[in-house]
Amino acid sequence: MSSVLTSDLRAHVPALGPERPVIWPRRTRRTLANGLQVVLVESHAIPKFTAELYFRSGNAVTARQAPGLAEMTAAVVRTGTVSRSSRQIEEDLRRMGADLGTSAGADTSAISFSGLTEFTKGLLELVAELARNASFPPDEFERERRQRLEELRIERTTPGFLAGERLRKVLFGQHPYALVAPTEAQVESYRREQLVEFYGEHYRPGNALLVGVGDFTAENMVEQIERAFDNWPAGKPAEPENPPLPETCGRHVYLVHLADTVQTQILVGNRAITRRHPDWLRLSLANSLYGGAFNSRLVMNIREQKGYTYSPRSTVHALRQHGYFSIHAAVRNAVAAATLAEIFYELDRMRALPVGEEELTDARNYLSGVFSLGLGTQDGLAAQLATVYLNELPEDYLETYREKIRALTADDVLAAARKYFDSANARIVLVGDRNELAEQAALFGEFEVFDAQGNRLQGGEAG
Repeated sequence: MSSVLTSDLRAHVPALGPERPVIWPRRTRRTLANGLQVVLVESHAIPKFTAELYFRSGNAVTARQAPGLAEMTAAVVRTGTVSRSSRQIEEDLRRMGADLGTSAGADTSAISFSGLTEFTKGLLELVAELARNASFPPDEFERERRQRLEELRIERTTPGFLAGERLRKVLFGQHPYALVAPTEAQVESYRREQLVEFYGEHYRPGNALLVGVGDFTAENMVEQIERAFDNWPAGKPAEPENPPLPETCGRHVYLVHLADTVQTQILVGNRAITRRHPDWLRLSLANSLYGGAFNSRLVMNIREQKGYTYSPRSTVHALRQHGYFSIHAAVRNAVAAATLAEIFYELDRMRALPVGEEELTDARNYLSGVFSLGLGTQDGLAAQLATVYLNELPEDYLETYREKIRALTADDVLAAARKYFDSANARIVLVGDRNELAEQAALFGEFEVFDAQGNRLQGGEAG
């Protein structure tokens, strides 16, 4: 398409209309006698409801004893209760036309479920059984363990996984957040009793949050939740103490060697903040301008102008206790150093000069628009509510989000970039063939070389 035609098309693109107000549905909060926290929002557009039962314990809790144990526990939880076999559970879900899944991350474990409103009672009863009376069938445990071993073997050949694992290790040191995944040997050593122990200690109502959105009246839903969960014995696990984080001074490069690769996975990062920090929105806007949106500076530079990669991106990751900022790109081996140079150029430009008003307005509109789109479904609204209550954010966080984003200034962005885009002390991870990358890595500071299993290799030189 010619530049003249492109310019003509842009000239005829209609201006954005005024932002439509969000009409917030009524929110109902309850805490049951056993400590279960409940948050409900009525949404009557379709005869369906979506809910998620969260537990404020995840892989970080077990990282030192058995890394990844929360994830394995979540996988086996849905395979049986004292009164229902795995097959019975699947048949009951089909009969109700319902979906149910389990998951676990660093800080939480969850049972997510959805279905037609007419089957609310039966689905809540099933979830309550899984939450308090899971049976952990031995054959299901063995099946899940074998599957996790296969997943690990695949992950050990995946550059993106290896880069993320190494970055977390160097950012968090001895803290549980440093451990992204177990080793094969650790998974081999899992015992069913460990899952039962984790489940008994952490799947407790005082440790839980139930978020529901759907076509129901809140009063009736509260009654059904109370009937389903009220005889769940009260309890809450103790909060573990974690070690301090390592010092990060000066740039350092970590090269993960994968022989004969033609691409390099680049991951640059530094520690940042959690969602509860007063600077979270400022940093979110700064990230959107830098590399968090498709029209961001990073994308325009190394994708559009240089053609180094298809989809570079930067992200602010919010864990419960700590956060971190990362930048990733997959590029040809020959341009790894050139890509890093542009990554740091754009970081330092964000730190040095205030953004212009037009660019700032676009970024504010982007964040506001993405937020509004995220509220358009039951799943999206439930996820936003969970973010608020799991992170103990202000009660009006969602209602005031767009207003606060629109109020941010170029000075806010500049201050956030200078504080949290720590280019001088960045951790740099390169995953690829060290014969192709060693000389390029040395341009950015001292570097160490590791294999795909995380073992340090002798010498940083190519060879």
